[in-house]
Amino acid sequence: MFALGRGQRELIIGDRAIGKTAIAVDCIINQKSSDIVCVYVAVGQKSSIVTRVINAIQAHGAPERCIFIVASGSAAPGLQWIAPFSGFTIAEYFRDRGQHALVVIDDMTKHAATHREIALLTRQPPGREAYPGDVFYVHARLLERAAKLSKAAGGGSLTALPIAELDAGNLSAYIPTNLISITDGQIVLDARLFHEGHKPAVDIGTSVSRVGGKTQALVLRTAAETLRLDYAQFLELEMFTRFGGVTDAQVTRRIARGNRIRAVLSQPQYAPLRLADEVALVLAVQDGLLDALPLEEIGRFRAELPAWLDRTAAPIVNEIDRIGCLDDAKKAELKASLCALAEHLAPVSAASEPRTT
Repeated sequence: MFALGRGQRELIIGDRAIGKTAIAVDCIINQKSSDIVCVYVAVGQKSSIVTRVINAIQAHGAPERCIFIVASGSAAPGLQWIAPFSGFTIAEYFRDRGQHALVVIDDMTKHAATHREIALLTRQPPGREAYPGDVFYVHARLLERAAKLSKAAGGGSLTALPIAELDAGNLSAYIPTNLISITDGQIVLDARLFHEGHKPAVDIGTSVSRVGGKTQALVLRTAAETLRLDYAQFLELEMFTRFGGVTDAQVTRRIARGNRIRAVLSQPQYAPLRLADEVALVLAVQDGLLDALPLEEIGRFRAELPAWLDRTAAPIVNEIDRIGCLDDAKKAELKASLCALAEHLAPVSAASEPRTT
């Protein structure tokens, strides 16, 4: 639903401990088979959190193409302040050689607090929320180093995923509004969704990517064309029907379809998907192929999908990965494979239901 292109600056923002770092780490792990060099910059984080991130990337990703810059919370303020600039400088080295780099800054809120600390110690006049007046300039100068170079300049790219922490979901605070205005979009995480078990807890109403669908593969953009609107309408419908019985058959079907969209969008940690798997999942839920499958079996459908596609539709998977589009005949063949998987799982789920007398 939210396209991310090379050279983009996409802010990941939300309350404390609701999965911001998990999304960024999954993005790094997803580059395991790509040509992107990943730079993870930890600013003011606990050593245990940084260790967990490094261990996850070593276990599931490609650590030989990852660089970690750590300025923990116990480091001197000057080291915490300069760490993001060091990360971008390292990433620019690869970008300027025609390669592609991804920088994750975890997180910008702590960097702003360090900048405020240094500014107050040097007796700079405080402004809003005691931050100095140049905090916007500092972050803009940092994040606007992300870019996609032209072919004449080498064709390299530097993509930035800055992370920011909110206080009780307050998006209108000083630093969050600054960062939102600097970046090319934001992925907003909602604490309520997280505690309800929806992970990643992305709020689709306030999240946006200003790059647009041109950075997506054509087959995925076509399949997911109405996904965000359908899901938003389901959330609104679910809110209105929460306190009363639903008698309209059409409303019942739309709610059932929305629940399956939600189940498909839920993603286990450290489990990235290939492009073909993403396209297959979106096609399955948007074309109603999962409507007859019990909701609790969606997770099993998702888990068995990659191996099933490799067995039954390997040429289609290769074509999607190679050129990113499908003709009508190949799309129909892919849908037939997905129907077969859904039918394969449905009898198992029906037989496992307890009988009543």
